[in-house]
Amino acid sequence: MPRMPIAPDEHPTSRPMSSPTSPPTSSPMSTVGRLHVLVDSVSLAEAALEGGAPTLQVRVKLGPDRRRFDTVAAIAERCRSAGATCLVNDRADFAVAAGADGVHVGADDLPIAAVRRVVGPDAVIGATARHPAAGRQLVEAGATYLGVGPTFASRSKVGLPTPIGLDGVRAVAETVTVPVIAIAGITAARVAEVFAAGAWGVAVIGAVSASDDPRLATRELVRAVGRVVEGRDGGQEAG
Repeated sequence: MPRMPIAPDEHPTSRPMSSPTSPPTSSPMSTVGRLHVLVDSVSLAEAALEGGAPTLQVRVKLGPDRRRFDTVAAIAERCRSAGATCLVNDRADFAVAAGADGVHVGADDLPIAAVRRVVGPDAVIGATARHPAAGRQLVEAGATYLGVGPTFASRSKVGLPTPIGLDGVRAVAETVTVPVIAIAGITAARVAEVFAAGAWGVAVIGAVSASDDPRLATRELVRAVGRVVEGRDGGQEAG
């Protein structure tokens, strides 16, 4: 089973183009990124990348497998060209075949151990957690990072559980040693408070996809994250 490429740095401007057969050159930690933009189309992915998104999560839920895979593969190629990380939601097989950097799985998807057997030892695996106990279990199983939420109320997905708020994000972040990516209801204006609660980064859907200008919306989020990280890390760039 081929391994998915791991790019050497999380910042999009400092990573060379990779290919589905590139050998891993650094740890998965460096590709997690502090801003994840969830996309479901090539056009939205292109806008987010033009806005400077360091990480895309490809979330294509509808349609036959062939059409969904073609979308994933096209976005993965654009991520390689931009030096951005590409993660595929739910489908480890798509991630491997498209040469993505990793996969993000939810509670109803394959367990972490099974996903690791599919994607290999060097790929990024994100997993969804709402509570500290679940977060610890997922990390022990081998998750590279945790997607934690819903942080705030969101209109981007239906049927979400009650938001856990900043206290919920903090509770998970204080329990685990891997990056926590907070998701749901996060805007550029809320980035600072989410980071202050202990999040490593943020993931957004509607803040970009529902914007009149997804490229500009992404750029504003990148700047918001950059301001927080630069203040925390003494001027280091935000990935």
